[in-house]
Amino acid sequence: MARALYIHWPFCLKKCPYCDFNSHVRDTVDHAAWEAAMLRDMEHEALIAGDEALESIFFGGGTPSLMPPALVGALLNRAQQLWGFAPDIEITLEANPSSVETAKFADLAVAGINRVSLGLQSLDDEALKFLGRLHSVDEGLAALDVAQNHFSRVSFDLIYARPNQTESNWQAELTRALGFGTDHLSLYQLTIEPNTRFATDVRRGVFNPLDDDPAADLFEVTHQLTEGAGIPAYEVSNHARHGQESRHNLTYWRYQDYCGIGPGAHGRRGDQATLRHKKPENWLSGVDEHGHGLRKERALSRPEQASEALLMGLRLAEGIAFPMLSERFAIPFDRLIDQDRLTMLRDLGFVWQSNERIGVTSRGMPVLDALLGELVNSELVTA
Repeated sequence: MARALYIHWPFCLKKCPYCDFNSHVRDTVDHAAWEAAMLRDMEHEALIAGDEALESIFFGGGTPSLMPPALVGALLNRAQQLWGFAPDIEITLEANPSSVETAKFADLAVAGINRVSLGLQSLDDEALKFLGRLHSVDEGLAALDVAQNHFSRVSFDLIYARPNQTESNWQAELTRALGFGTDHLSLYQLTIEPNTRFATDVRRGVFNPLDDDPAADLFEVTHQLTEGAGIPAYEVSNHARHGQESRHNLTYWRYQDYCGIGPGAHGRRGDQATLRHKKPENWLSGVDEHGHGLRKERALSRPEQASEALLMGLRLAEGIAFPMLSERFAIPFDRLIDQDRLTMLRDLGFVWQSNERIGVTSRGMPVLDALLGELVNSELVTA
């Protein structure tokens, strides 16, 4: 069953420009009540999917690095009792580079966190203001230094393809980032999501998104520089030295089971898709009344699961092993993938096929979403 656990902490300090967590900003949080509720939600999942030792735990969501270290420790201790831990378990915490959060790094390491994903987002102060971040470049780099002193594994993220960003500017910024010595980087192109401040600004003409062709050029620069530095892309936006890939995220991309607890957390276990109540008060009420915060638990058909596995797995540089996928979901390969489209896209250099694996080439990754729509059999998606 599940070998990974996702713990979603919903609370934020302020509204961020690309999420809708405004309702999750709180001046005070009753941590004792939240600890009790999170433990009950966890225990419910362990009853259903607790047969295997956990290989990864991920604290994500709003601003999980604001969690008291004692609460983190309590959740980890209970998870170990319920599931057991693999000897080399990866325990990741998402963190923003603020002094309030950085001051907790030493205690969080003692509590059991061994990997941090730090939201630097840019090495340019003007860009950070545009992105709505509260920290400066200097504060971000100070937080990175503290993180590297306390955790054995540190990753940070940057956002590129920003309005008016040039190839030379991004090359300089990424080259500087590669000099900090981390073994993992998440490098995301700026996307304009609906119902965000960015979407409103674009509609009002405050700024224009970068066009597709310059963005594709920046994508190519990104992959050339990271490859040359020995941390190639193992997923469309994630780069790592061999052996330093995010094990937790690989769980998602390889379509393996994971349990999700906390407000708004998604999960996959067996053939079930789970979703917790998003609003903290509704989640707390659910836990109080039912012993869990589940809002929805839905059985997925085999075609649905196969479609999801394809859409996730083809994001990876390793691609997918189609005989294994066919056997897992009892669906012939020619029903999973449109064979004519596969041949055409392979001949055009967008897709590779080797022995019993297929994947998307570096040429195809910039247009991954369009390729997935072509490759995945439409009958499978609608089944």
